[in-house]
Amino acid sequence: MNRYLFLIVIITLFVSCSSNTEEVSEETNTPEPQTKPNILLVIADDFGLDACPGYSLGSTKPNMPVLQGLMNSGLKFNNVWSSPTCSPTRAGILTGKYGFRTGITSPGSSLSTTETSIQSYLDSNTGSAYGHAVIGKWHLSSNNAHPNNMGVDYFAGSISNVSSYTNWTLNVNGSTSNSTEYMTSKLTDLAIDWIDDQTKPWFLWLAYTAPHSPFHLPPNNLHSQGSLPSDDASISANPMPYYFAALEALDTEMGRLIDSMTQEEKDNTVIIFIGDNGTPNQVAQDYTNRRAKGTVYQGGVNVPMIVSGNGVTRANASEDALINTLDIFATVADLAETGNAEINDSKSFKELFSNTNATKKDYIFTEGDDGGNLDVTIRDDSHKYILFWDGSEAFYDLSNNPLESPNLLNANQLPLSDANSAIKDALTSELQSITN
Repeated sequence: MNRYLFLIVIITLFVSCSSNTEEVSEETNTPEPQTKPNILLVIADDFGLDACPGYSLGSTKPNMPVLQGLMNSGLKFNNVWSSPTCSPTRAGILTGKYGFRTGITSPGSSLSTTETSIQSYLDSNTGSAYGHAVIGKWHLSSNNAHPNNMGVDYFAGSISNVSSYTNWTLNVNGSTSNSTEYMTSKLTDLAIDWIDDQTKPWFLWLAYTAPHSPFHLPPNNLHSQGSLPSDDASISANPMPYYFAALEALDTEMGRLIDSMTQEEKDNTVIIFIGDNGTPNQVAQDYTNRRAKGTVYQGGVNVPMIVSGNGVTRANASEDALINTLDIFATVADLAETGNAEINDSKSFKELFSNTNATKKDYIFTEGDDGGNLDVTIRDDSHKYILFWDGSEAFYDLSNNPLESPNLLNANQLPLSDANSAIKDALTSELQSITN
């Protein structure tokens, strides 16, 4: 019996040692790789569908191979609405709220610091798991400290629009200095440096001022528009190549930013690229009768959005889902694993990255300030209704007339069909529900 007991003890010790060895091995393995994705939001200022490669509108396009590469490896959205001007769009993304709720319906208004920014939301709902920065154009207050007061860890860029791309005021966390570096390149340098300093998952809001006016000529190595005169008269006489040159410079520098990342960083980064509103009238294509930037017509509010990178498995795909740019708030929160996919007026579209059958919105709404008065608009999959501030109305069948002609409510048109009348009633009912 003693011999058997001795064997049992030996076997027990062996099993115990083997178990302990496994535990030590597990403990001494390299740390688990980062599981939360990095999030890069790139905003192009004044960039509508007619100017964007990959969309059918517009007869001429800038050469933007980096953006085209993001489309080829990711997902292009066709029915994204912004506000028709920059500040309301930015406030919507920052807060996840419509402009009439925050008071930001026109450029130059100041967003209240009582609003919860997406950066503060991430801090509160991820245990500050994310580093975050806004680099580029802010345009939500004239207060130099406003971005930091809204909860942004690091701000570097311009607090408002600039009058020169090579002589502008650089604001870094409230402190200002003069910069003579080409602005698109300087913002890219700042973004590269910030990313290099990060030790945890990050959310970078990179808001290029380009291609917003003034249409100043970028350095020749950044664009393919050729040798152009740089005097104001030449630019005013033919602004399109200068506008395209600014977009090509943005694309070049965005490529430099992406290339600066390690392969591991690239593989773990979601890139969301958008325009903040439609193309300005002086360079707009296809949109006639002043129906571009600043209006609630499609030329003012229908903007490009491309998503690529981590978790985006629908490569070289096109998506018709109805999305508002303020839905980026909930999408970023969803990507950061806060557990929330609907916040304020914002609804995450993350599921669409990999699932064509994900739940989609039935309607999208936006608004535009017209000299201190609000025009409001709403659409479903096929039709769009506009209520102008003076009480006049417009109703369009976008499925047949994407450039909004004719207005089905014009007196010289036939009465609405029963089907169109029912659609209009549904749109006006939803509009009333949103705004009341």
